[in-house]
Amino acid sequence: MAYDFDTPVDRYGTDCIKFDFAIERGHPMDTLSYWVADMDFKTAPEILDALKARIDHGIFGYTNIKPHYFDAVRRWIKKQLDWNVQRTWLVETPGVVFALSCAIRAFTKEDEAVLIQSPVYYPFSNTIISNGRKIVSASLIWGENGWECDFDDFEKKITGNNVKLFLLCNPHNPGGKSWKKEELQKLGEICLKHGVTVVSDEIHAEFTWGINTHTCFATISPELEDISVICTSPSKAFNLAGLQVSNIFIKNEKLREAFKTARDATGYDEPNTLGLIACEAAYTKGEKWLREVKAYINENLNKAVKFINRKGDPRIKVLKPEATYLLWFDMRNVGLSDVDLNKLLSEKAKLWLDAGSMFGKEGEGFVRMNAACPWAYLEQGIHRLDEIIRSV
Repeated sequence: MAYDFDTPVDRYGTDCIKFDFAIERGHPMDTLSYWVADMDFKTAPEILDALKARIDHGIFGYTNIKPHYFDAVRRWIKKQLDWNVQRTWLVETPGVVFALSCAIRAFTKEDEAVLIQSPVYYPFSNTIISNGRKIVSASLIWGENGWECDFDDFEKKITGNNVKLFLLCNPHNPGGKSWKKEELQKLGEICLKHGVTVVSDEIHAEFTWGINTHTCFATISPELEDISVICTSPSKAFNLAGLQVSNIFIKNEKLREAFKTARDATGYDEPNTLGLIACEAAYTKGEKWLREVKAYINENLNKAVKFINRKGDPRIKVLKPEATYLLWFDMRNVGLSDVDLNKLLSEKAKLWLDAGSMFGKEGEGFVRMNAACPWAYLEQGIHRLDEIIRSV
């Protein structure tokens, strides 16, 4: 490999929430941290060079998008999502969660229902609640191959609650589901039938494994493209979350103007200068780095799953994720309540993982672990997880 992913980078003292806020979040200071979904790898040197050049310029005044930025994003979207986008469709925001909040305000009124598929990335629920809307979940079902959708229940939840907005997590976080085109098409047809706008969070789109490929919701048909708000960002692929940049694509002019009105009402009207620089550099010069970090993470996932399934306590079950760099452990056979399980992991094992219940009641008895870190560090956590469960 041209890039080094094995050498640890000390993140303590950088005010990162993953390591520096253990005590504030109720964990021992010396805990091993695998919870929040960012990487423990330095981003691509090509991105760092672009940022350094802008820093050396020394002026960080108001900045906006020029054609070269959009061209870089357009080419990336075409290559990664197989989607041809136009400049007029782009609405820049400081992050995908910010975009979800804008969409909720743009396309629903207070006390109206917003549909999700629990267990799902917890800011979906948080933004619905904080905006005074009602959560309706067409809950996914855990099967032999991971999370599955009950399409009949999905439609019933729409019709029974007069749902007009659906937040889709594609790929699905936390369970690592890579939605198949046929599944997305079926979901989309139901939404079309009932006049539901679809906001598709595709922030993990670059991370699919094996035979799985990412399908952008908007590419399935012109009809679905017309009801879509597609949320993209370089933050997961290139570890840039703190630079606050995301690219939201909305073809339908009426939806786009409503979304922009909701965004502008927040007072946000200028993108982050360094976020723009990093995004353009990532999409023009970062592909080799991304290929190598994906190969490294893929091997991490393979080794972790192999150890648990062959040598680990048989009460721990794990499937290799179809997408994302997140491991999803089924701990229901351990025989502990969700509260006691996570107390054991935090206080006794000193492991900071995400409790599955954070993502909805359907996640109770599961835990989520981030594999985007040096293998030696991940191996420590995997062995510590196995050892503490064997002690129960």
